[in-house]
Amino acid sequence: MVYRIGHNGGVYVSARCDYALRALVSLAAAGHPMTAEELATSQQLPVNFLEAILQDLRRGGLIASRRGPDAGYRFLRPPEELTAADVMRVVEGPLAEVRGLRPESTTYTGAAEPLQELWIALRASLRSVLEGVTLAQLAKGQLPRKLKALVAEPEAWVPH
Repeated sequence: MVYRIGHNGGVYVSARCDYALRALVSLAAAGHPMTAEELATSQQLPVNFLEAILQDLRRGGLIASRRGPDAGYRFLRPPEELTAADVMRVVEGPLAEVRGLRPESTTYTGAAEPLQELWIALRASLRSVLEGVTLAQLAKGQLPRKLKALVAEPEAWVPH
C-alpha cells in the first residue's frame, strides 16, 4: 500500500517507494542502462537495499537486467509511458487501503457511512497526482501543469 497515515497523521511514503522512484528517474535521465551500483551511487542509496527493490521492479515487468559488456538495468517500456503510480504499485501494491481493504470494499453504518466515499475520493486524488506524471517528465524536471499548480500553492508547503 502506497498511502498510509504516519504516526504523526501525515502521508507516509515508504523508503522502498522513494528509492524505487529515485533510481528509475535517474535511469530515465541517463538514457542508457545502469548497474545497481551506478544507480545507488547516483542517489546515495544503500546498494543492497536498492538491489532488492530493482529485483521487484524486474519481476513487476518495468525493467530488465543484462550482464556482460552492456550490463545494467533498462526499461522494458519507454519512461514516457511509465508513471509514478506504476512504480509505486509494483513496489508496494494498491495506492490506498483501509484496514487492508480497498476503499470500495469498506462498509460503514450510521453516521460513519460517508467514510467509504472519503476513502474513494482520497484514492482518486492520489491517482490524479501519481498517474499524472511520467518518469520521463520527472527526469526532465518537467512536472505537468496540474502538478505545478498544486506545488505553487503556498499552503502546500506548510505542515499541519
